[in-house]
Amino acid sequence: MPENTYSGFEIREATHDDYEDVAAIAEQTWGGDDYLTDVYHDWLEGENRYTLVGTVDGSVAGIAQVVMLSPYEAWGQGLRTAPDHRGKGISEAITYELFDWARDQGAVVSRAMVFSWNQAGLGQSRATGYEPVTEFRWVRPEPEPGTFPDSVTCDPDAAWGYWTTSDAAAALSGLTLSMDESWAAQELTRDLLARAADDTTVLTVADGDGTHGFAYRSRTFEGETEDDEPAMWAEYGVAAWDSIETARTLIEAIKVDADDCGADRIRVLIPETAGYVSDAAYIRSNIGEEPDFIVAADLTADYRREGPTARSR
Repeated sequence: MPENTYSGFEIREATHDDYEDVAAIAEQTWGGDDYLTDVYHDWLEGENRYTLVGTVDGSVAGIAQVVMLSPYEAWGQGLRTAPDHRGKGISEAITYELFDWARDQGAVVSRAMVFSWNQAGLGQSRATGYEPVTEFRWVRPEPEPGTFPDSVTCDPDAAWGYWTTSDAAAALSGLTLSMDESWAAQELTRDLLARAADDTTVLTVADGDGTHGFAYRSRTFEGETEDDEPAMWAEYGVAAWDSIETARTLIEAIKVDADDCGADRIRVLIPETAGYVSDAAYIRSNIGEEPDFIVAADLTADYRREGPTARSR
């Protein structure tokens, strides 16, 4: 895409040489606790992704990236604007050019994740055409050695059948974690569950009365604990269940699976509903303090508009 000029700033594709400017913005974001400096150079590599910066007088004043998660789903991430340049339309311009790129790749929707406490991020996402879709919460049980409960098998077809009519699918608008992109959500498909069964695991809880819940491991990765200590994490793209007993069985299986793959820490996505969150609290699976929100922009519509649309509540 050719370089475009706006009033007072320019938008162009990001390069590795922009690192110092991006790091300076990251230092002013979330008290300096911003992941961009850790991932920036890797972020620019690979296919199916596009990263733009907004510059003022040659210096980077804003940045964001879009990634294609499937042939029709895009994921926006890393939107940042330097404090001195907020309110100038830089983030909007970057967002719309990323939308244009994603639509050219075949995407019909672009989604993003915003922490529920991030007022600026929530407001900015709505201002640029994103609409609220769903919310989720992490639960973080501890890995434990042991054996899988007798009712747990790896059956991706049964898991898919359960998911299609589950309250979890309805609450999450069909979205679970990507197996390829960190902190990204996409539509759960039968093919994704089949891939998880081959590459990681699907944990299906079933008995003579049918299937009662499932989870799948989306990935393992090297990260840090809350105390900034290095740790291996096992991440589960969703956990869905129909009762307290199924929840307990499923979390026990997740603990064993995480221990088997050498993880030090676990995080599991569950729907942000009173039922799921209170179930997780009841079985003492260490629920997170706050939910995260997922928003989406319809790329088949005119997303260059003024303000959010009205929604029923």
